Amino acid sequence: MKTGGPAPLTPAMRLLLERMARAPYPPLHTLSAQAARQAYEKSAGVLEVPKPTLARVQELAIPARDGTALRARLLAPSAAPGLPVLLYLHGGGFTIGSIDTHDTLCRVLAAQSGAAVLALDYRLAPEHRFPTAVHDAWDALQWLVGEGARTLGLDAARIAVGGDSAGGTLAAVSSIQARDAGLPLALQLLVYPGTTAHQDTPSHAAHADDPMLDRLQIDWFFAQYIDPAQRADWRFAPLLADDVDGVAPAWLGLAECDPLVDEGVMYADRLRAAGVPVGLEIYRGVVHGFVQMGRALPEARRFHHDAAQALREALKPEIHHD
Repeated sequence: MKTGGPAPLTPAMRLLLERMARAPYPPLHTLSAQAARQAYEKSAGVLEVPKPTLARVQELAIPARDGTALRARLLAPSAAPGLPVLLYLHGGGFTIGSIDTHDTLCRVLAAQSGAAVLALDYRLAPEHRFPTAVHDAWDALQWLVGEGARTLGLDAARIAVGGDSAGGTLAAVSSIQARDAGLPLALQLLVYPGTTAHQDTPSHAAHADDPMLDRLQIDWFFAQYIDPAQRADWRFAPLLADDVDGVAPAWLGLAECDPLVDEGVMYADRLRAAGVPVGLEIYRGVVHGFVQMGRALPEARRFHHDAAQALREALKPEIHHD
């Protein structure tokens, strides 16, 4: 473990954070959940790369177990039938974020990987507390593997699940549920996922005052989402799952200067120890949320390339030799 305090930021990252610090916005944790969502929607996309135009963009409704229709969006780089598909779960501390705040990111992944991306609007806290988001993600994945892929003309045999931050947690949990249900997934794409029950790793201490995700912000998110007594549930903290043997291969993209970096590395280690193939990239000198800052950060553009490559590799058709 590194000593001597947090790793240095890249010059571009530092400049960006200084500019953000001068902007007259109240911290999200001082707002109501509704106001925080609106503030996040407004700021999302400001630092993104240009939004790719895709051949197929389709608004959908996916049935949840309680009969709720969950909003979803299919993004595909081609209208050809039989594309593989990534179910994407957005970040936002289970409280903010939507398929709109992550639309550019999902389009970039579709355009660069050649796969379709199905972005899901799972239900948010505090209106829908734990484990509603977990149920929604799993219901959508089951629907996709079942009738969804067939209905949409996608390849049900080549499915991945992924997400960033809280969405990365949900993707890791869905991958364990898929293993338990015998649903084969090609990949779990985990972007700075939360995996621990408590924020007690060295990186949480080192980055407690990070402007993008400080301790107050994390505490606020989790207070919206989950009761303290439920935090040891592996569906909140996948690092606490009984075992991760036989889950889908994983690719993790982490930010070096992020409170969540240690638990991302710990989860990668846990998967590797269970014999799961793992790819791991740690992007140096950048903070939580960097993957949506491609206009300003070359690391974000490199992440887009790396994540798309991991998807392409995992989702390529099997060649059967007679």
